[in-house]
Amino acid sequence: MTRKKNKIYKKKGKIVKDLTKNIFRILNEDSEKFYNYKQIAAKLKISDTDGKTQVLKKLAELTATKKIKEVDRGKFQINTDRKYSIGTLDITSNGNGYFITDDYENDIFIPNINLGKGLHQDTVKAYVYKKRSGKKLEADVVEILERAKTEFVGVLQMNKNFGFVVPDSNKMYADIFISQNKLNGAQDGDKVQATIVDWPENSKNPFGKITTVLGKPGDHNTEMHSILLEYDLPYEFEPEVEKEAGNLPIEITKAEIAKRRDMRKDLTFTIDPKDAKDFDDALSFTKLENGNFEIGIHIADVSHYLQPKTILDDEAYKRATSVYLVDRVVPMLPEMLSNGVCSLRPNEEKLTFSAVFEINKKAQIINQWFGRTVTYSDQRFAYEEAQSIIENCKLSDDIKPYTMPLETSIIDEEYQVDPKIVEATLKLDELAKILRKKRMKEGAISFDRVEVKFNLDENANPIGVFFKESQDANKLIEEFMLLANRKVAEFIGFSKGKATNKTFIYRVHDEPDVEKLASLQNIIGKFGYKINTDSKESTSDSLNKLLNDVHGKAESNMIETLTIRTMSKAVYTTQNIGHYGLAFDYYSHFTSPIRRYPDVMTHRLLQYYLDGGESPKADIYEEKCKHSSKREELASKAERDSIKYMQVKYMQDHKDEIFDGVITGVTEWGIYVEISSNKCEGMVRIRDIKSDYYIFDEKQYAIVGQSTKNIYQLGNEVKIRVKNTDLERKHLDFSLIED
Repeated sequence: MTRKKNKIYKKKGKIVKDLTKNIFRILNEDSEKFYNYKQIAAKLKISDTDGKTQVLKKLAELTATKKIKEVDRGKFQINTDRKYSIGTLDITSNGNGYFITDDYENDIFIPNINLGKGLHQDTVKAYVYKKRSGKKLEADVVEILERAKTEFVGVLQMNKNFGFVVPDSNKMYADIFISQNKLNGAQDGDKVQATIVDWPENSKNPFGKITTVLGKPGDHNTEMHSILLEYDLPYEFEPEVEKEAGNLPIEITKAEIAKRRDMRKDLTFTIDPKDAKDFDDALSFTKLENGNFEIGIHIADVSHYLQPKTILDDEAYKRATSVYLVDRVVPMLPEMLSNGVCSLRPNEEKLTFSAVFEINKKAQIINQWFGRTVTYSDQRFAYEEAQSIIENCKLSDDIKPYTMPLETSIIDEEYQVDPKIVEATLKLDELAKILRKKRMKEGAISFDRVEVKFNLDENANPIGVFFKESQDANKLIEEFMLLANRKVAEFIGFSKGKATNKTFIYRVHDEPDVEKLASLQNIIGKFGYKINTDSKESTSDSLNKLLNDVHGKAESNMIETLTIRTMSKAVYTTQNIGHYGLAFDYYSHFTSPIRRYPDVMTHRLLQYYLDGGESPKADIYEEKCKHSSKREELASKAERDSIKYMQVKYMQDHKDEIFDGVITGVTEWGIYVEISSNKCEGMVRIRDIKSDYYIFDEKQYAIVGQSTKNIYQLGNEVKIRVKNTDLERKHLDFSLIED
């Protein structure tokens, strides 16, 4: 469980990565030694003045908080007297935990008995000590400073006059005691949300009250609402929010148009998923007399309607993102805004915020313009329709209208596509491919993963599984959205050959952890693949080659997932370090303000700077960035849980069928197998394999039969049968079909 940290010094721009951790690593190597700031900088391979200054400041900060001590003028040593640290808890599924703190390089094990009523992600004060038998550290929680959450979803189990809520989350190790007068009408067996109100010193269970009765376990809506509430994601808007949205003035006045660049006559269209209801981006295309093209990337001007310090804005910030579950979208904005006034629907005038580029035939940017516009969408395409044009039409001097086939048309009938739109689509596709090729050459990593989608009946029951791959039409939109996001960030963050240091909202992605890459190499080596991590360039090149080589193979999903896990998480921040995965020095989120709050902040700051404003203080925006990153992470977890739920529900109708699968994980208690035909993953428990007594071999990523020496190894193809489906735990149990 201990997560080793990257020990390589990295410096990007003006920020030294992991400085606190690396200083502690050096001082902990020998607690008797002391170092000055120059010696520490040398060990970290920091040679520039700015980096050394950061080291000096950090040493002063750590000395002031008594984490280290100054034993002589300018000479520093670890403070071995200091035993207490502040950090967060990471609870495991077996009820133990790990203490994560900047004071120590590695996470510190906490046995369940030492958790001191601390829960997952709580901020705590802990006493750190060495185990009697050896040098390993353990921790004992002595004080809970801040609860990460107090509300939990689970099933109520009633006794005579009281009950316990058994939480769904395997990170919550204690059931919640509910007294008779705190039931709020809940009945035995109900799925509920309970809030912890107290945890008496002499009780092993927290005391709580039921705040929401969700329904019966297994009911579809009950389970979807449970997933949302588990991650503190609301599934409806309060009446006052809906009321404020309904009272917004939505008429586009002549006075408002006069303030904007009028682009209503430019050929403009949208390309979105066929089931989309909120269209937050559109492209315009104009051929210029000089042979270049003017391409507008037009984004819904949400910030025009969403004014700061209003109920509506507060709610959008609180949510920070739309949530996409398998069967529904929980929007960041009320439907009146997200699907109505802000959505760039066809044949309607809309207020937009635009990035407009003059681009030549080599996809080079000649000129650029940013600002508020008014636009008119001439056509709405689904990705499948745009793909049909790309596959069946060619650029020529005499482009004919294209007949959209009935089986592709989203209006359920054939229709004629205007030759100008056909030409625009083909030329945009051509330019997008040049942009993508250039991006890949500069070190971007291509994660073209297959998405698992479900065909649902009228009751949202899964009746089929299909895979969705990114095609040329998807990549066309992706490239122009990436272009707008990158150029907006460069426009604010970079001028006259250097960083401007203006406060802005960046989307950053750090380099991969070298030790995680080494672990990946060990695994993929068993399949005959390898990666070269000698340099940043060789790493990205070899990762792309790996992803290309495994595409379509049985082990592809597993290796793609493992590769993604080597990557750092992309986050929002005002501190720019670039975006490793996209190979961009500057990157922001500008193109989806209907569903992402950081894009709204980007729009506001961009307009503020266009109006000549001075850089505001970064602190407030940094706090909002952290909040947005956290909400994004919670939304992602909810989305994954909804997919797991639907997979389990789908497999309920396929019990006792035999499936081909691939071993995707190996543990001491069993092997995880992913079914090749539908990507559903479940577990074969070691105790259920009857042919031999199997032992976990960590080095081989395998379980080995003690008598037969038979091996079941990561990546092996096997046959399984569905043994059990557990909707509440979102878990599948498989039986192994042995030869």
